[in-house]
Amino acid sequence: MSEVSGQSANPLGTDEDFAALFEESLLASEKLEGTVIEGTVIAVENDAAVIDVGLKAEGRVPLKEFSAPGATVQIKVGDKVEVFLDRLENRNGEVALSRERARREESWVQLEKAFGISNQVEGTIFGRVKGGYTVDLDGAVAFLPQSQVDVRPVRDIGPLMGNKQPFQILKMDRRRGNIVVSRRAVMEESRAEARAELLSGLKEGQILDGVVKNITDYGAFVDLGEVDGLLHVTDIAWRRINHPSEAVSIGQAIKVQVIRFNIETERISLGMKQLEADPWDGVALKYPIQGRFNGRVTNITDYGAFVELEAGVEGLVHVSEMSWTKKNVHPGKIVSTSEQVEVMVLDVDSEKRRISLGLKQCGANPWDDISDLNPVGAVIEGEIKNVTEFGLFVGMPGNIDGLIHLTDLAWDKPGGEVAADYKKGDTIKAKVLEIDIEKERISLGVKQLTEDPFVNAARTLKKGQVVTCVVSAVLESGLGVTLNDGMTGQIRRADLARDRSDQRMERFSVGEKVDAKVTQVDKAGRQFSLSIKALEIEEEKRAMAEYGSASSGASLGEILGAAINEKAEAGQKTDTDASEGTSADEDEVAAADSNSDGESNTKQD
Repeated sequence: MSEVSGQSANPLGTDEDFAALFEESLLASEKLEGTVIEGTVIAVENDAAVIDVGLKAEGRVPLKEFSAPGATVQIKVGDKVEVFLDRLENRNGEVALSRERARREESWVQLEKAFGISNQVEGTIFGRVKGGYTVDLDGAVAFLPQSQVDVRPVRDIGPLMGNKQPFQILKMDRRRGNIVVSRRAVMEESRAEARAELLSGLKEGQILDGVVKNITDYGAFVDLGEVDGLLHVTDIAWRRINHPSEAVSIGQAIKVQVIRFNIETERISLGMKQLEADPWDGVALKYPIQGRFNGRVTNITDYGAFVELEAGVEGLVHVSEMSWTKKNVHPGKIVSTSEQVEVMVLDVDSEKRRISLGLKQCGANPWDDISDLNPVGAVIEGEIKNVTEFGLFVGMPGNIDGLIHLTDLAWDKPGGEVAADYKKGDTIKAKVLEIDIEKERISLGVKQLTEDPFVNAARTLKKGQVVTCVVSAVLESGLGVTLNDGMTGQIRRADLARDRSDQRMERFSVGEKVDAKVTQVDKAGRQFSLSIKALEIEEEKRAMAEYGSASSGASLGEILGAAINEKAEAGQKTDTDASEGTSADEDEVAAADSNSDGESNTKQD
């Protein structure tokens, strides 16, 4: 009985143990979820690999998860692979496995180690996203910003796609699954090492190979391999270059020479022309003084024009050496850029690398024959080239301009008023007054075509002569008057009257006629000085001489009064004799009348 009971108890105990073991195995399997386990490829079907991981069912993994993006899948039956166990059973009754997540988990572990010690990691750029690119870091996907691709902007990233290359991890967040990497940081680090190595062996005069990296108005930056140097525009070629783009282009490979090098600032000055022979060597022999040569105008400035005699050799034609006749004219109105001209060498300074050239010396000088063509006194007719504040420039034969100064426009009018009657382009006649060949100046005159009216007036109006004139201006200092022949004169205030009380300006008005005596003839100032006072004094002296003497003590009024009274009495006596019928002879009466009239006339004078 006991045995039977014992035998019947054992099977029950076995079932309980099996259930416990089964439960334990389930728990163990559940613990594997979310971990990486090893499995064996038992079949490759279509686009998936069947993998046995030792559980009650197999799992399927897409073939694309067994290769890097763009790479060929290489997997076969029997291969041992690590996969990530997502779930023990999916809706198809299979184990949910992922090779990609397994690789990602492995990568995150390795990436976190590398990030902790700032080590570089390898990855492959395989896609483009907004603001940058995606990088496969052996299973983990990272973001590569556009600015972190290279040390300089990259126009075409095609050559970098699909190639394994080093990256530096900038940021990691496993919880969010974010990784940010930089290719630029790796390049800058290697560039710094290469720069230090290059700079340590750099010497002035050294010849290097470089690539034009950038072009500016003042030069070109050349990449010498992890370090840049400046090729200034003046060191590109011996000839004149207005902009570096005339000689080099971005991406062009060139040979350069190190001209200057500052190891502290790491600034490198480069040159290309230094690799060629200097065209200024022996320039004094090639271009002797007074030699004539053809050249090309390369630049025009306010002070002259530069002419290229050969590549790298330029001379300056100063504005004063451009034309015999065109003065104060901008060089751009005589020559133009790129024009071929003939010039004469005037001076050579090899040390300062300067050549003075002359343009006008290659043509005839019209000033050599000007005295024969237009001698002093000759009358010319020409076009008014310019009207200035000081006179008129008139064109003459030989392309020479003569000047008519304002003072030589008219005898009797201010030059400014007369100049207003002339304009540019008018034809005018003038007389040659003076020729200065040394200063290259010709003075002309218009008023000299007629005789000076002042000369005629000076011949007829002598000092001491009494004239009648018209008041043209009443001034504080005196009167301005006009004489009969149109000449002008002045009467000073002190010369208005003999008596000081009569020297008042309000006594006179414009247009009034006055008698005055000429006291001075100013030929230089073309002016007559007159005096009413002098005329009064002269009349007084004449009256004193005829009717009295200074010793008698009689005044001019008394003398003139006595003369008037005497004439009046003589008239009355004549009338009385006639009325009384005197018997005087007709001859005596006539004689008396004649004497009386003569005395009266004399006194009146």
